[in-house]
Amino acid sequence: MKKVTLFKGDGIGPEICDQVVRIINTLNLPLEFEPFEVGAAEYERHGALIPAAAFESIERNKVILKAPITTPIGKGFRSCNVQLREKYDLYANIRPAKSLPNVKTPFANVDMVIFRENTEDLYVGVEKQIDENTVHATKIITRRCSERIIRSAFEYAKEHHRQRVSCVHKANILKLSDGLFLKVFNEIKEEFPDVEANSYIVDNVCMQMVMHPEKFDVLVMPNLYGDITSDLASGLIGGLGLLPSANLGDEYAMFEAVHGSAPDIAGKNLANPTALLLSACMMLDYLGYHDEGEKVRAAINRVLIQGDVLTQDLGGSASTSEFTDAILQALQNA
Repeated sequence: MKKVTLFKGDGIGPEICDQVVRIINTLNLPLEFEPFEVGAAEYERHGALIPAAAFESIERNKVILKAPITTPIGKGFRSCNVQLREKYDLYANIRPAKSLPNVKTPFANVDMVIFRENTEDLYVGVEKQIDENTVHATKIITRRCSERIIRSAFEYAKEHHRQRVSCVHKANILKLSDGLFLKVFNEIKEEFPDVEANSYIVDNVCMQMVMHPEKFDVLVMPNLYGDITSDLASGLIGGLGLLPSANLGDEYAMFEAVHGSAPDIAGKNLANPTALLLSACMMLDYLGYHDEGEKVRAAINRVLIQGDVLTQDLGGSASTSEFTDAILQALQNA
């Protein structure tokens, strides 16, 4: 029996977790979830964002499924995501953005995968107060971290029969830091002659993504640009509520919904569980249950195509549990 550490999170986190676990459990796989209360509420209760027992569970199980956790802006504790990425060296953040059937957006046929370096850049959080009116932040780019995320993107493209890998950077201004990232990209692309490689300045890529999203296949970039462009990509397909995410390292893996904890609708049975469910499908792929992950994805698509049981963010009036029931029914009918 494979155990998975489950972080139920804040706000809508616990309720969407419960629905996703319902669906995964119907697949009758040898998986067992170990649930933990983590996040802002846990911090207020016990002074720790993540309890010690949860860390122990991660170190036993090596795999985490995580719901949204509230992060204070400009004060309080550091992001739980940043802590976990650093502690377990989850260096590859992978976010596939793919158009879903019957989701109304101005864009069609979006199918891109963003590889975001996850452990350095400005996210190291090194800041220095120079004087009352001046703060310096340190941007760190290393060859080691650049090589492993770029190579991961090319290996993914080769394995999944993707045609192109695009490097996103700002080397025209940040000639040393982003210049190093681009230099490493240009070196590694020579190892993959069957995969087309090109590069974009980050501001240009943002414009091109909303004008010609069909141009993009696999994109690889430093941490900050990955954060921004992956949210932009989610807008192309209907929002963060539909975007899955994986954080992979050599030993540990974390799968999460990257949308907020939505405290305004918490406990009201209104949240869309799709992003966390699609992240759980990525987890199933990682654990070797690709066929089961595809069955769940197909069930989601059938519910979206049918269109009569959709949550409010998708233009319907169904509750979280009703939407989940419809996916379960689609799985059963399949």
